[in-house]
Amino acid sequence: MARAFISAGSNMDPGVNMKKALIELARHMRISGISTVYLTEPEGRPGQPKFYNCVIEVDSGIPPKDLKYKVLRRIEDSLGRKRGEDKCAERPIDLDLILYDDLVIDSDAIRLPDTQILVRPFIAIPLRELSPGLVLPGLNISIDDIAERLDASGMKPLEDYTESLRREIRNEV
Repeated sequence: MARAFISAGSNMDPGVNMKKALIELARHMRISGISTVYLTEPEGRPGQPKFYNCVIEVDSGIPPKDLKYKVLRRIEDSLGRKRGEDKCAERPIDLDLILYDDLVIDSDAIRLPDTQILVRPFIAIPLRELSPGLVLPGLNISIDDIAERLDASGMKPLEDYTESLRREIRNEV
């Protein structure tokens, strides 16, 4: 089993869609951790609804490319995610494989570790919560160092929602 991390975000009915996505994910693999869910501003789109963001830790026997395209993308599709030219469009769910064991992959199909970890506090800070001291493979940078230098002032922890989500997922599995 591989230890993998998936970032999750939603700004269309996020309380419902985040829960649905994690329930579906739990049908494919063991969810071993769910970070705090944060309310965040959409990047570059001030008129859009705010996002719910978190990171999920899973134990998976599914190879990374299959995990991305046969599991995560299918969950996104089932919840109504439409992919188009506008990469900043509102979305019911966004699931991205950000780490998979110690693998380093840089191809058109997949990039691990995901370089967004380095610049997005709503990915780095939840990742640090789940795996403090983690050193990103191939980059040799500590998640602690990354999270410390990023501005988290726009992140509001949704503690009650997070606990509810964790309970719901525990009850589903």
